[in-house]
Amino acid sequence: MADDTHPAYEDLPAPSPLVDGAPEAQQGPNSSGSAVNAAVNATANGPAPGLPPPPSQDALSSPAVDRVLHSDIGVGTLLNRLKQSIASARDFATFLKKRSVLEEEQAQGLKKLCRAAHENVRRPDSRQGSYAQQLDEVMRIHERMTEHGMTFALSLHQMHEELLELTANAERGRKHWKQVGLLAEKRVQDAELAMDKAKSKYDALAEDYDRARTGDRQAGKKFGLKGPKSAAQLEEDTHRKAQAADADYAAKVNNAQALRQELVTSLRPQALRTLQDLILECDSALTMQLQKFATFNERLLLNNGLTISPLSSTASQGPQPKSLREVVHLIDNERDLGNDIMSHSSSVPTRVHSNSYKPNPGLSSQKSAAPPAGKQAPGPPSISVQHGRQMSQAALPPDAEKGASPPGHRPSDAASNGQGPPPQYGAVASAGPPQIPPQFPHAAPGPSPVPTPQPQPGLGPVHRTGSPSVSDAPSGPVFGASLDELFRKHRSAVPMIVYQCIQAVDLFGLQTEGIYRNNGSSSNIKRLKALFDSGAMTVDFRDPEQFFHDIDAVAGVMRLFFRELPRPLLFTPEGKTEGFIDYARIEDDTIRRDKMHEAVNDLPDPNYATLRALTLHLQRVQEHMSFNRMDASALGTVFGPTLMGSNVEANLADAAWQGRAVQTILDNTFQIFDGD
Repeated sequence: MADDTHPAYEDLPAPSPLVDGAPEAQQGPNSSGSAVNAAVNATANGPAPGLPPPPSQDALSSPAVDRVLHSDIGVGTLLNRLKQSIASARDFATFLKKRSVLEEEQAQGLKKLCRAAHENVRRPDSRQGSYAQQLDEVMRIHERMTEHGMTFALSLHQMHEELLELTANAERGRKHWKQVGLLAEKRVQDAELAMDKAKSKYDALAEDYDRARTGDRQAGKKFGLKGPKSAAQLEEDTHRKAQAADADYAAKVNNAQALRQELVTSLRPQALRTLQDLILECDSALTMQLQKFATFNERLLLNNGLTISPLSSTASQGPQPKSLREVVHLIDNERDLGNDIMSHSSSVPTRVHSNSYKPNPGLSSQKSAAPPAGKQAPGPPSISVQHGRQMSQAALPPDAEKGASPPGHRPSDAASNGQGPPPQYGAVASAGPPQIPPQFPHAAPGPSPVPTPQPQPGLGPVHRTGSPSVSDAPSGPVFGASLDELFRKHRSAVPMIVYQCIQAVDLFGLQTEGIYRNNGSSSNIKRLKALFDSGAMTVDFRDPEQFFHDIDAVAGVMRLFFRELPRPLLFTPEGKTEGFIDYARIEDDTIRRDKMHEAVNDLPDPNYATLRALTLHLQRVQEHMSFNRMDASALGTVFGPTLMGSNVEANLADAAWQGRAVQTILDNTFQIFDGD
């Protein structure tokens, strides 16, 4: 019944696609700025030779594109696309800024480097001649390259500023049309929603009116204080409400149609055209900046290439610029050397020296008995020490080859006795304990063996070539023997076990974490102890197989040797260690160092030489502290009880002071052993 009474309010026809506005939406950014127009015109003029053709211009005129653009999602789609274009332009602007900063820093750094090179080549201690001239030319070539780099950096910075301005304008346009376009779309949607609600109300009242007319009150039966209405009253009341709903529905339909017509014919096409213009403007500007970036890169590389290797021109009458290779090729080393030598010709002395040999007539009868000129009598030099003993070079500690003093010679003692500075040993081939016999089967390759030491008075013969003699063989165990006894056995103030262990750690253990703090294998330590007790002179720790590749066992066996000494390595003339502990308690660093120096100087020669070799070795361990984590404090903690006797007249309370005493010696190694 409602369909017959109100035929004008049936379903609304769908809006027809906008055809008049489509060509305008496809025109592109005809109102853009001159820069963008130039980029678009440059693109329209055709691709450059060798480049692929630009994409087709018909992509925006396809029916599928029109169907999306003129739908309810068209404005939102273009807004999202414009947001992507703005983000891409900003990202490339950021890249240009960072690249500009890098190029500027590189150019400025290279310019400073060239200026420094110019100043250095003019210094009097620098090489002159053709080298200085051509190096100046090389630096000038680099300075021209820095100018090209600065120009490139400035161009990139200008491009960055242009893109930032473009993105700011595009962002303002996007926000404006987002508000205008989406607001118009929302008004139409709200109007159509209100129309749908009015239609639903109208349809319900029309059904009530139809039931009231036919007398069907089952569905519309109502109760009130006045009782049920009569059929005529109910029909009249329902008809009045239906007419009011009809008028409201008609008004909502007219309003929705008007708003949609305005949106479809005016607001939406305008928003679509403007958003397309902004998108194409932003994309075209970004493409133009990319083309400029490629051009500036080519120009930079081309300019640098022509600066390094310029093209030769036959039409030019003047001198041709030289390439970097040609400039370097002009350096004449022999001529520079000859000119430099000739510049000293005025300083050549004119007096001629006569170096002929003229023997004295009075000594002609003894000429046959005299040694040749420049030769000395055989036998190594001996060194006098304050204790009245003499010690050959074979008895020196391992570091004597560096010109160090022998054990027993103390700088302070020499000064007090008026003996002057310690003697110099010159170029000693090697020093330290005797080397391993050459026929030892496991000896690893190493430096040349030391010359054969000569026998010293009171020490007996010493054999160093061929197989070990009976005098080389130990007469008893090494562990538990005193240093004086080992000195008489091995002809060395530094015991062979200490020398071999120091050598092994220097070669294989300086970078071992926790060296001397780690406990090696107890079985390996026992085997090494038995090895030294059975034949110390035959041990060669340059071969890691001899200590079973266990460097911690080597460190452990040396510490065990010091612990089993009958008398500790560090003790006072009274035979006690309390002197070192008392000195360690001194708070003043200088006084504590001087007291330690005096106590070390009072040690017997074997103790002094062994302590010196060990201290210099521990200095080398400290130099690799970044690897082994062993500084002077850690080494003092380890070696304090070891060198001062953990079981002899000491208790746990003295352990800290013992460690401090050893740490003081390590911290002042080159002051305590200053003359060695």
